[in-house]
Amino acid sequence: MGQIKRAIVSVSDKKGIVDFARKLTGMGVSILSTGGTSKILKEAGVAVTDISDVTGVPEMMDGRVKTLHPKVHGGLLGRRNNPEHVRQMEEKGIEPIDMVVINLYPFEAVTSKPDCSFEDAIENIDIGGPSMIRSASKNFESVAVITDPADYDGILKEMDSSDSSLSRETKFRLARKAFATTARYDTLISNYLDKKAEKTEETVHFPEIFVPKFEKVQHLRYGENPHQRGAFYRELGFSGASVSRARVIQGKEMSYNNYLDANSALELAREFEEPTAVIVKHNNPCGVASSDDLKEAYCLARDTDTISAFGGVIAFNTLVDEYVAEEIVKTFVEVIIAPEFTDDALILFRKKGNLRLLEVGPLGSLSVGSMDFKRITGGLLLQDMDSGINMDIENLKVVSARPPTEEELETMKFVWKVCKHVKSNAIIFGKERHTVGIGAGQMSRVDSVRLAVQKSQVEIKGCVMASDAFFPFRDSVDEAAKVGITAIIHPGGSIKDQEVIKAADEFDMAMVLTGVRHFRH
Repeated sequence: MGQIKRAIVSVSDKKGIVDFARKLTGMGVSILSTGGTSKILKEAGVAVTDISDVTGVPEMMDGRVKTLHPKVHGGLLGRRNNPEHVRQMEEKGIEPIDMVVINLYPFEAVTSKPDCSFEDAIENIDIGGPSMIRSASKNFESVAVITDPADYDGILKEMDSSDSSLSRETKFRLARKAFATTARYDTLISNYLDKKAEKTEETVHFPEIFVPKFEKVQHLRYGENPHQRGAFYRELGFSGASVSRARVIQGKEMSYNNYLDANSALELAREFEEPTAVIVKHNNPCGVASSDDLKEAYCLARDTDTISAFGGVIAFNTLVDEYVAEEIVKTFVEVIIAPEFTDDALILFRKKGNLRLLEVGPLGSLSVGSMDFKRITGGLLLQDMDSGINMDIENLKVVSARPPTEEELETMKFVWKVCKHVKSNAIIFGKERHTVGIGAGQMSRVDSVRLAVQKSQVEIKGCVMASDAFFPFRDSVDEAAKVGITAIIHPGGSIKDQEVIKAADEFDMAMVLTGVRHFRH
């Protein structure tokens, strides 16, 4: 296995480093160090040799150059079982280095500050650290590389029980973690620089090389189905209110499908300013309602489709109190997401121990430039996030002979927001500020209309209908007229638009066009 006799210790995150270094020296390990780390260790009474005493070259250029030297990288990269490497090391006076303890300049923390200047960001790009990490990791058979303070205790325990040595398995695990660390670090830098370039129009909106930046939060019990493995990853650098950043207050572990449904529900709730309840089942809304009274909003959303609401995922866009909670606990629910819960509401929810509660904080709009991507086999589709709903509503075009009433117009705006979040082909029936029927995911639009009729549990007559895309034929309007729909909102743009408008006029329907479609696949 090889004893650890000589180690480089150079860290930005000083947490636990003094105790770790002191215990290493107690095991007979010689410590080499640089700059601030060396100073802290010396002040704590830990025996340290400065890197400059090894290389014979002082740190220079404000610390930019200090470890980029053959006596450092030769000591890390030299293969102990290669006679020629050993000969060259001895000839050049290069001593082996058996361990590297490094964490990198805090680029992520610095650039997350609103007042971070471009110059500060550049100065916090670590060069020597990643170089030593990579050198040590490449030669993991002989060198242990530690990049995470959380590993200190485990390393010490193993060394203490094995004559200051570490197993190949441990060193291989540490090397894999180290390369993941440098990959993450480089991704953060690349994305930061790309954003800066976009602001100065030096690059196109979509980079030539797109590098996603996510870190694993947890393994999931399984994926979409029990035979699929699953894990949850969080986007680095994203800090807005979201399911990915939610505080889990209680309940069973979130599943793969829970996360999908919770995200869909919350993103629809985010569309509304007035108190709103959204219920999602199998990644489609099955009921949505807004009301000045949140309990009423929840009841209206639930009553859109009580069968589908059973075992559903609920999102609210405002604080949930005990008045709302006492109504929710009457029905089996999988997950509830809200900006905040009152203490009294939490007391009621605790009676349902398996109920998952996610608290996300105040909702706000997604930042401009947010991206959406979907995986295909061997590739990736990247697009802007679909965030244009308010622009649609401000630019409605009346095309029917009869204009919508004020009540119809308000309902149109409501169902149009819902429609954006329903799988295509999407048809929504609504009255005032709540859904009445939802037809989702059908291969033909007229079938979605028929499904919305079938799903409706109250009188449809007098409702407004929304369609996420244009009508290719008048048949959907004919079906809507049969059940008493009085107004329709859709994007328009079909070669049959005049035929569709004519049908609306025949039934004295109001029809408005948004000019924008919202397919959701």
